[in-house]
Amino acid sequence: MRKVSLDKLDQLFAGIASREALYLPVDTAAGAKFERWAEGKQLSDALNTVRSPKDFFFPQTENLMDFKMEGKKIEIIDTRTESEDFVIFGVRGCDVKSFEVLDHVFLSEPADTYYKNRRDHATIVSMACLKPVETCFCGTFGIDASNPEGDIVCHKTADALYLDAKTEKGEKLLAALSDLTEEADAAPVEEQKALIKERLAKLPLADLKADAFGSGKTDEFFDAPEWKELSESCLGCGTCTFVCPTCQCYDIKDFNTGHGVKRFRCWDSCMYSEFTKMSAGQPRLTQLERFRQRFMHKLVYYPTNYDGLFSCVGCGRCVAKCPIQMNIVKVMKKLGGRANV
Repeated sequence: MRKVSLDKLDQLFAGIASREALYLPVDTAAGAKFERWAEGKQLSDALNTVRSPKDFFFPQTENLMDFKMEGKKIEIIDTRTESEDFVIFGVRGCDVKSFEVLDHVFLSEPADTYYKNRRDHATIVSMACLKPVETCFCGTFGIDASNPEGDIVCHKTADALYLDAKTEKGEKLLAALSDLTEEADAAPVEEQKALIKERLAKLPLADLKADAFGSGKTDEFFDAPEWKELSESCLGCGTCTFVCPTCQCYDIKDFNTGHGVKRFRCWDSCMYSEFTKMSAGQPRLTQLERFRQRFMHKLVYYPTNYDGLFSCVGCGRCVAKCPIQMNIVKVMKKLGGRANV
């Protein structure tokens, strides 16, 4: 384990940025967001960014390819360029876990080469959550906010940043920073882990359980009468899907620029009335069906397909951002037999 004093953080960031692109959460008027580091930019102390770091691997919009047509001849132009190596610094445990959820979707054969290229070039430096907030419930899904996953795991104390390499990528990066860091005793980190666990245990959602859900529960929940009541207030705005670190729905469209055609991919939402609309019609005609689809996918369909892994990481973004306070926590409590909210 290595450490660097907090007054030398800028030197550490400069050292990383001299090797590869560095992105870290910074405070903005709209909340914390990931930006490329430059001298003068400060690491945010916010628990979570407004938008999750999934944008690095699955951006909201991206150009897939171009077409040029001359008569009956069509030229397909690959617009991809090799991604530069980059470091995402300060990723919270819930967001690190979200990468695993996305990996199952985009790296399963045949792998999505756009996504894979970015994943191959990324090094994830995670940060333990010293001050989790009331909307957090990552522990529900087995995520330890005191000891997140990542290529390098960091713990920030009052005077130092502790860095512990967990993978070959992490060891390589930490070795390159050996002149900027020093060998450290793990005792302060262990003390912080214990403190974080105490704080996690006191959160309002600390006792939220997902035991009622999971693989093979489709028949049990699909026709549950509670869906009607739960879905009635939903606006279908899609806010929850756009702040969610694990949502992976997208649409592909072609746009004629007048000088050729661009094929691009953009995020979509299962909460929208035209999502998956086909020439034969709309498979989910009602808001109830669309609402049910979102939460069944998180809690039942995904774990059924991927060995029990839930497609929610308890980051709390949907809890914080839903304009009518309808979120996955209320769904779990209502359907899972917990007291109504």
